[in-house]
Amino acid sequence: MDTEKAKEILGKEFNLTADFTNEVIQDLRLPREARILDVGTGLGNMAITLALNGYSVLTGEPETDDSAYAKQDWLCNAEKVNVNHLIEFKNFAAENMPFENHTFDAVFIFGSLHHIDKHNRVKVLQECIRTSKPNAVICIFEPNRKGIDMIRQMRPSHPDAADPGEYAHGLHLVVTKKTGAFFDAFIFYKF
Repeated sequence: MDTEKAKEILGKEFNLTADFTNEVIQDLRLPREARILDVGTGLGNMAITLALNGYSVLTGEPETDDSAYAKQDWLCNAEKVNVNHLIEFKNFAAENMPFENHTFDAVFIFGSLHHIDKHNRVKVLQECIRTSKPNAVICIFEPNRKGIDMIRQMRPSHPDAADPGEYAHGLHLVVTKKTGAFFDAFIFYKF
């Protein structure tokens, strides 16, 4: 199924970021057999968009996270667009991932970094580096000002966005930023 058809089926929350997320994924030109990790499942938008592009994805949330953002019915959304067979879910904490060193070709964090305690954000990036292969991509999507304003119309207490670059100092990463309508993508390359 293509992204346009998925947008019709999944509705507004998927539509707001689907085109930009899809564009970033396609620009990365990851190999089809890439091992991909999605940190912070939420509604499943990142995992679903990756799966719509033909990738198998491992995604997860902390088992103890009872926030409004975790424990959403991502599986129902994945089933609606017939990509559930490409997505595996596992409970894990971003700051202490249960994966071996150099496991993933790409790690994605979509709209989750700002929900992680500020004191743990460097640790999260260190875990992304540890679990990703040499020359891997770490791609973090965070809402921009327009995105935060839109989210706060529905959830007034939503936290401010995080700037991933602030937490990457000294981690030997090269970053490229792509600006979207509601989210920006921070693409880190290991060297």
